[in-house]
Amino acid sequence: MSHVIWTQWDDLEVPAAFKKLSPANTPTDGGDFSQVTFYVPSYMGGRPALELTKAMPNLKILQMPNAGYDDAMEFVRPGMTLCNGRSIHDDSTAELAVGLTIASLRGFPEFVRNQDKGKWVHTREKSINDRKIGVIGFGSIGSTVARMLSGFSVTVMPFTQSGRDNTTPISELDQHLPTLDVIILILPLTKESKHLFNAARLALMKDGALLVNVARGPIVDTDALVKELNSGRITAALDVTDPEPLPEGHPLWSAKGVLISPHVGGNTTAFEPRARRLIKSQLDLLAAGKPLNNIIVAGN
Repeated sequence: MSHVIWTQWDDLEVPAAFKKLSPANTPTDGGDFSQVTFYVPSYMGGRPALELTKAMPNLKILQMPNAGYDDAMEFVRPGMTLCNGRSIHDDSTAELAVGLTIASLRGFPEFVRNQDKGKWVHTREKSINDRKIGVIGFGSIGSTVARMLSGFSVTVMPFTQSGRDNTTPISELDQHLPTLDVIILILPLTKESKHLFNAARLALMKDGALLVNVARGPIVDTDALVKELNSGRITAALDVTDPEPLPEGHPLWSAKGVLISPHVGGNTTAFEPRARRLIKSQLDLLAAGKPLNNIIVAGN
């Protein structure tokens, strides 16, 4: 079968049998997408990039440029295949998770505030070393987080839904929460994981523990988190929030002990070369009549 490909890269090499479209000849604001069969939404394009699928009656494959796919599910039609960007963001998101952990423990936000004021304030902060760290969700990014943490003197406790490969089942999370110094969330947003960290579960966290969320905002109950943060009992470092973007004046901005980055986990210089390699590999498989990788929903 011949395919019509649309990606954000004008110079992407595609197999000879396929037709290539891009913003250069098919702009998102008025181009003809009716013949597109393989679509890669522009990275960080948000909902508008997914809405374009409604102008693609012949779309067969929706290839997401990121690991998360919950926002794409409503756009998957019968017979359509959905693939995610597993592997593209492993290193970037993992390094941010570790970076946010260190920054929060070592007091970087306060250092920056004091620098802005021109004040030299010497404090003793927490080390990442000698901590017990729970990694909730142990797919490709979670395992990369663990690999990066292996250079520190820490104990890593991985959790998965099923408890596969010597990980701990998430169903046993509550009994372990009081023992964890740092909790890193990197699991998909599903019906089961929404508000996984609700008021009751946040209350089970160890006094002085740090919650790091590089997954999806709704995995944490924001109102319950704000309450816990303002009590001073725990701290948090968040690359994702609920709502997102976080509106000006939202109480999470001014909560105690929180470090917020604006959902930048995968958006680094490492994104483009990895994304290009994955898309090229998928197209080569498609041209060879072989099964695609990273299939979330299998179409016809």
